[in-house]
Amino acid sequence: MSMIEWLNTIPAGVIYLIVAGVIGLESVGIPLPGEILLVSAGVAASHGVINPVLLGTFAALGAIVGDSIGYAIGKRFGRRLLTWLGTKLPKHFGPKPLAQAEGLFERWGAWTVFGGRFVALLRILAGPLAGSLGMPYRKFLLANATGGIAWAGLVTALSYAFGLVAGQWFHRFSWIGLVIAVAFAWWSTRIIQKRVERAERQEEPEPAQS
Repeated sequence: MSMIEWLNTIPAGVIYLIVAGVIGLESVGIPLPGEILLVSAGVAASHGVINPVLLGTFAALGAIVGDSIGYAIGKRFGRRLLTWLGTKLPKHFGPKPLAQAEGLFERWGAWTVFGGRFVALLRILAGPLAGSLGMPYRKFLLANATGGIAWAGLVTALSYAFGLVAGQWFHRFSWIGLVIAVAFAWWSTRIIQKRVERAERQEEPEPAQS
């Protein structure tokens, strides 16, 4: 039985809770197929089994709450937890993937949390790593919420419209999507900074003439 066939046998309300729960646990730091489940649920929504808007809403809530819990765990236990997880799950928490994720955090900061929602590795690491690195929670929450809503809405919409092929697109182009998202975020930030600096220069009083 495929995942879509299995979802068709479950009441709609339970599907929303399962999707939110699995995505939430994945965001805490547990390697689970959250995106695959969301794609399958999106296909089920296209068959009229569930409401796509409610599906996207529950998926976003699961992502935001799960990442926040992961952040709290990372802040409480820090690198000790990540080092221990590396011995148990080296594929996801070993030295190499951890170093890659830390490099992205050092370079892009909160934008890694936003764009990382679209990349399997960073979906698992973002919350705990942001907490262990001491990122301010307000900054994390803003990036976490906007990234979770954007990711859940996009995955739900594309899987609803295009079916299982959407899952192949996400798997194949996730890193490209991250690069595009981060580049756009950097470009937007630079424009805002320049406008703020220009406005501050205009507000500066002119020096008094003797």
